[in-house]
Amino acid sequence: MREVDRRSKFDRRIFLKGAAATAPAVAIATSTGLGVTDAWADEASTLPPATLKTLLKIARDIYPQDFLGDSYYISAIKPWDDKAAKDPAVKSLITDGVARLDQEANDRHKMPYVQLAWENDRVALLQRIEQSAFFQKIRGDLIVSLYNNKEVWPKFGYEGSSAEHGGYIKRGFADIDWLPKA
Repeated sequence: MREVDRRSKFDRRIFLKGAAATAPAVAIATSTGLGVTDAWADEASTLPPATLKTLLKIARDIYPQDFLGDSYYISAIKPWDDKAAKDPAVKSLITDGVARLDQEANDRHKMPYVQLAWENDRVALLQRIEQSAFFQKIRGDLIVSLYNNKEVWPKFGYEGSSAEHGGYIKRGFADIDWLPKA
C-alpha cells in the first residue's frame, strides 16, 4: 500500500502572493467585459456563436463528466464549424437541430436551452429528440471526438495503447495498487 503525504506543499505567503497578482487581472477582465468562456465561440467562421454555445451545453448533457473542463468539450465540438463550412447539409442539420431544441425549451420553459439551469429539464428535452438525425449525429461524433482525445485519457486513468510497449502483460497488468496485498 502506498503512503500519501498529507502535508500541504503550499504556505500562506505563497498563496497571498498569487492572490495579490491574480486579483487585478480578474478585475480588469470583468470590468472590460471579456468573457473568457465565450471567446472561443466568436472565432467560428460558419456556425453562429450561440449555436456553438448550445452545442457545448448539449455535449456536457449527453456525456456528463464533471471532472472534465469545458476546454475538452470545446475541442470536441470545434470541428463541426469546419464540417459545416464544407457541407451545407451538416450546417443545416446543426442549425436546424439547435433551433428546434431552443424552440422546445421556449415552449416548455420560456427560455432557450442554454439558459435552463436544471440538468433534468435539459435531459428531458434531449430525450424528446433522441431519435432525430441531429441528436444521433451529435452523439455519434462526440463519442469519438471527446473520448479519443489523448489529453482526456489520463483523466480517466487510461495510459494509452500498450502495443508499442510490448502489450498489456508487460505494461499495466500488475499495476493495480488499490487492491489489498494478499
